[in-house]
Amino acid sequence: MKVRLLAHTPEPEKVIALSARLCYSKANIEDLEKNFTDDKIKIFLKKIIDLGHESVLEHVSFTFGIEGISRACSHQLVRHRLASYSQQSQRYVNFDNIEYVIPDTIKNNRELCEKFKNFMKEISKFYKEMLDKNIPAEDARFILPNSCTTKIIVTMNLRELKHFFKLRCCNRSQWEIRKLAIEMLKILKNKIPILFSQMGPACLNGPCPEGIMSCGQIQEVREFFRSL
Repeated sequence: MKVRLLAHTPEPEKVIALSARLCYSKANIEDLEKNFTDDKIKIFLKKIIDLGHESVLEHVSFTFGIEGISRACSHQLVRHRLASYSQQSQRYVNFDNIEYVIPDTIKNNRELCEKFKNFMKEISKFYKEMLDKNIPAEDARFILPNSCTTKIIVTMNLRELKHFFKLRCCNRSQWEIRKLAIEMLKILKNKIPILFSQMGPACLNGPCPEGIMSCGQIQEVREFFRSL
């Protein structure tokens, strides 16, 4: 899995702080910017984050390039509908060597792992045979499994990212998309800590929403995400 932050809204802290400041002021936008120092922006951001004024978070967005995740993972990712996606096509791209993800539960079982790899070799061989016999890639792809890797570019606004992290950083989230979410959050926390230091699973700043399905490790989870 490879995750890169490709781009984001310039000066995201300032954009969010100005947007929030506008809501509570009679001044015009030009005047709002006057004397709005970095220190004042930080103070204002902390205030609006503590107040839960989240609509202003929608004014900034972040674009990630993601490689080496499985199709099973990307299917979960695109369920987050308040985002934009561009994904490598299995219709227009012919794959000479099919790359795939093996879950640790299978990888740690030597016998099953070997069968998994042999099965993927057979799929790759049959896929190539169909292409060699002029079967269109859009039809040959019908045999490709969820384990096949994909590449995708994702853009989310900050409010949706916060929602994404709440759901997908949870211990009960599927392991691969949780790993992806943690990698994305780690990058953002290092890049813009004032906006992302308090982001993570829902239990990071409140009670676990999973009820009887809770993982029961709330303290360990909080320590992990606060140390990222």
